[in-house]
Amino acid sequence: MPSMLEVCDLAYRYPGASAPALAGVSLAAGRGAVLGLLGPNGAGKTTLISHLSGQLPIQQGAIAIDGVPLTEVRRQAPTRIAVAPQEYAFFPALTVAENLACFAGAARLSGARARERVAACLAFAQLERFAGQRGARLSGGLKRRLNLAIALLPEPELIVLDEPTVGVDPQSRAFLLDAVRRLADGGAAIIYTSHYMDEIEAIADRVAILDHGQVLRDAPLADLRAEGARQLRVEAAGLTTPTLAAALAPFGTVREEGGRVIVDLVAGADPGLALAAVAAAGGEVRQARYGECSLEQLFLTLTQRTLRD
Repeated sequence: MPSMLEVCDLAYRYPGASAPALAGVSLAAGRGAVLGLLGPNGAGKTTLISHLSGQLPIQQGAIAIDGVPLTEVRRQAPTRIAVAPQEYAFFPALTVAENLACFAGAARLSGARARERVAACLAFAQLERFAGQRGARLSGGLKRRLNLAIALLPEPELIVLDEPTVGVDPQSRAFLLDAVRRLADGGAAIIYTSHYMDEIEAIADRVAILDHGQVLRDAPLADLRAEGARQLRVEAAGLTTPTLAAALAPFGTVREEGGRVIVDLVAGADPGLALAAVAAAGGEVRQARYGECSLEQLFLTLTQRTLRD
């Protein structure tokens, strides 16, 4: 099935910037699926989202929805795409119901249709009990749910969620993740950005990892996790990291990472024999992991574990 959203070779440089914010980004999002979008600070995620929401013009490349250029889609049917931003996007002085009524009007909904959508979004976000409460008085989790309810008013086909669980309690976080999965199961195309790797692993069908304005990986989640299927990660006491690496070198390609040694085992290499070699060299294995890598491990490896401001 063709993807709903197609981003092709998208590039963008802010005025006066020494490097592009996006440098040839290509990715796709399909109906009924969640695309997890990962990247450290400054990777280009916000710039990409700003393009999808129509806040930035396209300098190079193309964005299409069902084969139609994004600019044309936004001109003819702007509510096909919705963005729930990381910031709270409602009026704190208005009640929950008043906010939804206001944004229903902005989405060109009126009369019975507006009332129907407000009621539906209140119910979906489980905000009925708080309909008369002012936005400023809501808890962090309720504010996030109001952000989501507002984004869903016009029944968008593509929904971009930017860090939707920042500052929420565990119960609200679980609710929001379930809600996102239900939206995808209902046929929406979802782009979900988060710094919480466990969230992406819980709900994403596909993951794109960005850094320095480029896509480092874009693949089904299962395929990404399987990249470490022949990896052995070892921490051991009694040996320096170089000595540990030397003991494991006969079993595959070795690299050092934060006091741990990672071995990409060659075909036929036995991880048990590799650990035995560590013991024979005088080391005491403190931690060993073999098989699928976590998304966080892959992410840190790709982005080289450097801090970003």
